[in-house]
Amino acid sequence: MPTYTAPTKDQQFILHDVLNISAMDVPGYGDLDRDFTNAVLEEAGKLASEVLAPLNPVGDKQGCKLENGVVRVPEGFKAAYDQMAEGGWMAMDMPEEYGGQGLPYIMHTAAMEPMVSANMAFNMYPGLTHGNMAAILAHGTDEQKETYLPKMCSGEWSGTMNLTEPHCGTDLGLMRTKAEPQDDGTYKISGQKIWISAGEHEMAENIIHLVLAKIPGGPEGVKGISLFIVPKFLVNDDGSLGERNSLSCGGLEEKMGIHGNATCVMNYDGATGYLIGEMHKGMRAMFTMMNEARLGVGLQGYAQGAVAYENALGFARDRLQGRAVTGTEHADKPADPIIVHPDVRRNLLDQKSFVEGARALVYWSSSMLDRGHLSNDKDAEDMMSLMTPVIKGFLTDKGFETCVLAQQTLGGSGFTQEWGLEQFVRDARITMIYEGTNGVQALDLVGRKLGLNGGKTVMAFFDMVKTFIKENEGNEALKADFLDPLKEASKDLQAAGMYFMQEGMKNPNNALSGSYDFMHLFGHVSLGLMWAKMAKAAHEALDNGAEDKEFYETKLATGRYYMARPLKMTGTHLARIQSGADTVMTLDAANF
Repeated sequence: MPTYTAPTKDQQFILHDVLNISAMDVPGYGDLDRDFTNAVLEEAGKLASEVLAPLNPVGDKQGCKLENGVVRVPEGFKAAYDQMAEGGWMAMDMPEEYGGQGLPYIMHTAAMEPMVSANMAFNMYPGLTHGNMAAILAHGTDEQKETYLPKMCSGEWSGTMNLTEPHCGTDLGLMRTKAEPQDDGTYKISGQKIWISAGEHEMAENIIHLVLAKIPGGPEGVKGISLFIVPKFLVNDDGSLGERNSLSCGGLEEKMGIHGNATCVMNYDGATGYLIGEMHKGMRAMFTMMNEARLGVGLQGYAQGAVAYENALGFARDRLQGRAVTGTEHADKPADPIIVHPDVRRNLLDQKSFVEGARALVYWSSSMLDRGHLSNDKDAEDMMSLMTPVIKGFLTDKGFETCVLAQQTLGGSGFTQEWGLEQFVRDARITMIYEGTNGVQALDLVGRKLGLNGGKTVMAFFDMVKTFIKENEGNEALKADFLDPLKEASKDLQAAGMYFMQEGMKNPNNALSGSYDFMHLFGHVSLGLMWAKMAKAAHEALDNGAEDKEFYETKLATGRYYMARPLKMTGTHLARIQSGADTVMTLDAANF
């Protein structure tokens, strides 16, 4: 059975040594001192390791069952859900007036990481609820907020998002679900939605669905989509639950992974719905939830990689196979542990350097989200818009790859259920698909986000990298190992952007055929920047006489590995981008 220990020390390092959050000019950050964040993260880690992690294989083996229209979740899930709700973990960053704790989003991110690592399928239930609440908070009326948010913050009610239909996923303009206006201001929602995570279960008294549908007579395509609140049970004027709404779970998907989460077919048969936001502006409201969900999925990617790495490392330290090529290291044993072998170390360092760099990127991004929401910083919001497809696409691709590398570390044992690595691989696979496939993320990055604000936002990213390098160019401890590789990688990214500007105008396929490589190139540069920032923080801690010298020296060694090896992939991605579209588009469809 796999183990899990929350990376509290690493989390604290990023929050305080790297980001120095308590000194940031963001409302609420001044209260986030080391003692406070450590207390929160210690408790989050304890819940994750002691309660959620043991349920992960249980949920995988038992799965969910649909019985007479009710979804039965795996054993132990309901008790864990109640414990999570009682601890106030459902709504850490929601306003206090609705029962939340009013903390910045970055604390929600940091607290959720260990829970996602411990049990990704379980965490999807509160995770979908959180995104649902964010959409209602941003776009709902005062009455809607007062009706739904307090019960969702407490965990008494949960939430979902309903987009996909059997005939349309990415192209939502093909949607058929209808919303017929009623004389009382409500709508009758009719249609079928598929792949609805947490769409039906027994853990909450009510489930609040956010459903995309078209009002007859509206504009064609996505411009005619509206968003509706459709509760499982109607809510009376006094807040009590009324009659069952006309909606039902029509089936559960049999999936490769995340068996503990109910992935439902939802049927709406004239269900009562309430418009949220403006009519025909549903995509704007839904993307409040979608964008948060995409950041959350990026976290899922590296968080699954993190728990897989932890277990691969433990195996590599214990498994005895062969002798070190430079001579026996453990003469008292029949063989040396496999961690002495260079290729095993390469494998483990690929995992370790990615996970730690990705964690820094997601926490930094959460601080940008807070700047946008709490400080009304438009530039920070735009930066997050640019970074969202990179975080979702790159971190889930590499997170899945990390799980596979961890599985490979165990050899044949990694292929068996006993060790748990194969579950991490299966669970991580969905992150590359849902909330917009990674191919769509790459197209969004190149087709939309590069041109955001006339290209000013991507230039702001380049300037951020240049500024960091320039401000630290006199630091000899950073220059050769961190600043020079970062500068080289950043030049590759700028060259790719220039290629798109020059060749994409001539033939759009030149840009789109290189979009996936560009997403990965951007991801590597982003992690390179994070590692340079972490290296600076580690050197400063050592210079100031840090007690745990080994911790900071390990950070530097891991960062040097990333800059010397994984970051060099930027040159490969650039070469692929500059090869253009001819070889990609040359075959007729019939010749594939």
